[in-house]
Amino acid sequence: MGLLSLGTPLEWFESRQHNEHVRQNGIEQLLYIFQAAYGRKDDPLLWGDEIEYMTCKTDDTQRTTTLAIDDDDVLSELNTEDKGLCDAQNLSFHPEYGRFMIEATPARPYAGFANEYVEENMARRRDTAEKKMHARGADLLSLAVFPRMGCPGFTDIAQVWSSRNAASRSLYLPDQVINRHARFPTLTANIRARRGEKVCINIPMYKDENTPEIDDTVYQRDWFTPEDLEAPSASKPGHIYLDSMGFGMGCSCLQLTFQAPTIDKARYLYDSLVNFAPIFLAATAASPAFKGWLADQDVRWNVISGAVDDRTPYERSVAPLLPEYNNENGHSTMPEPQRIPKSRYSAVDLYLGGNAFFEGRFNDTDVPLNEGVLQKLQTNSLFPMDYDLARHFSHLFIRDPLVVFQERVHQDNKNSTDHFENIQSTNWQTLRFKPPTQAATPSNKDAPGWRVEFRPMEIHITDFENAAYANFLFLVVECLLKFSNEINCYIPMSQVWQNMKLAHSRDAVLRERFYWKTNFATEGSGKFTMAEIFHDPAFGIFPQFIDRILKDRKYVSSSWTELKNSSDPPKVRLFHYLKLVSDRATGNLPTIANFLRRYITEHPGYKKDSRVTSDINYDMLKMVTRITHLDDSQGELSRFLGTGFASFLSSNRL
Repeated sequence: MGLLSLGTPLEWFESRQHNEHVRQNGIEQLLYIFQAAYGRKDDPLLWGDEIEYMTCKTDDTQRTTTLAIDDDDVLSELNTEDKGLCDAQNLSFHPEYGRFMIEATPARPYAGFANEYVEENMARRRDTAEKKMHARGADLLSLAVFPRMGCPGFTDIAQVWSSRNAASRSLYLPDQVINRHARFPTLTANIRARRGEKVCINIPMYKDENTPEIDDTVYQRDWFTPEDLEAPSASKPGHIYLDSMGFGMGCSCLQLTFQAPTIDKARYLYDSLVNFAPIFLAATAASPAFKGWLADQDVRWNVISGAVDDRTPYERSVAPLLPEYNNENGHSTMPEPQRIPKSRYSAVDLYLGGNAFFEGRFNDTDVPLNEGVLQKLQTNSLFPMDYDLARHFSHLFIRDPLVVFQERVHQDNKNSTDHFENIQSTNWQTLRFKPPTQAATPSNKDAPGWRVEFRPMEIHITDFENAAYANFLFLVVECLLKFSNEINCYIPMSQVWQNMKLAHSRDAVLRERFYWKTNFATEGSGKFTMAEIFHDPAFGIFPQFIDRILKDRKYVSSSWTELKNSSDPPKVRLFHYLKLVSDRATGNLPTIANFLRRYITEHPGYKKDSRVTSDINYDMLKMVTRITHLDDSQGELSRFLGTGFASFLSSNRL
């Protein structure tokens, strides 16, 4: 996550004096990148995935499952004494925001279609880290959200609330859950300081017969003024109140990054995937509960968006929670204050353009710009950009840098990208357009080229599911790049934003209609069910992308369903990957969120009050652990994925 520089991170009221310096030099670094790397051609389609695990401890005597926050030395071991083993198996492990989190990726990218290898690599990552955790009495789960995070006793050690929780000042999350690297607590504190208030997240509560009218865990404390006075004003009736960055950045997801052949193809790929993002957010829904409450939504995205929302009340166009304590002066070093309609964690705001299908009118939303950056990017002597590309970066650069390291204030802009990445990596959108470094000259193919990161998907319980969605999206990307002169994915950006709202709905896969293309050869969009978006012959993802690229590969003559009868085991496995995506999109299989919600509401201990008790949480995560390891001894894998998938996986373990 982000830029893990070594050094001394400055607190907000020290670092803000460097904000304009970071922006100006970050833009110069970006221009040197474009000057060096713009001419790269024919880069291969390399790609990779990122999976974020949660480490949990289960006490069968006390019937509790908690987050394991005191075993984070495992990550150091994996990157030191086990590094040779990891490199040999193409495994890499990285820190994340939470001390209870481990991010895992392939050490080297996949080259083209990797099919079974993706799942094998995921399984090796899990097995390698899991052996370490099992030695400490912990399990490794791929959960989108820990259901009782923020409830009493949700961690495996006593909540000492060290330094009285000075970084987040949360009522619920002790600072001990935050990664020990200095960047993370500083990021937490600086978001709060810049905002002038604690972050404030209100998630609609699932309404059952005995659900209370308010979140009755809201209380006041006397450690910090004014933060401890905010909760009654910040929390909303009928909502779950969350007040810390950890509630969002403590969630887990599946992300994929693809290298395109050229910058123009990367821009096209980015734009083409923009409306796939909300569709895949809804299709992978896995987050039914937060802070011990069932939510009336199924995904984590808006929780993270609120968790890193550093905008001041003025920028958000609202009144301060506690006006007598609020001081807007100095919160930003922009020449003049701007209204900013969205958090820096949000849906994509602007198309990049640069291809024959794009027209400026598709960018039909209110997107503020840093006008000085916009002008410099178009009129400089290093690499003058076209308007649409310059507009993208000038929008990112309305934000302040959140963590500035004292030792990294002054940099060599021809060889460093830290100032640029300081802004770029803290604009967390559904896709990220990733320029290379200045070393990525056309002759240096060892340096990564122009990449696109796909960020919205929720994490899945099993490696099989994560591999299914990774391979599925790869085939979509391969099809887009192969037929880039024929496929037009553009719809108005305002419709994409609306789709993001719809994707948060409970059971959105079954209940909502989303904006989608009516024809990928021309303009036009309409509202369709998820089943239509995936399967309609005229515009569905399966016929228009999956079948098209599989026929091009000569895997099938007509439809992906032919793979079922193949004599080639990898193709049969590919069939099951695709069938999983299809069955989830059509409702033949429940989403993870639907499955877990139903488990909670049908649990004998559930009181129809929307509460996820410690006892329910224990039973549910014991079940999740069994499903993770494809254990169908209690019939849970069959209930989760259906008997067909359960039988296939039991007979075809990788």
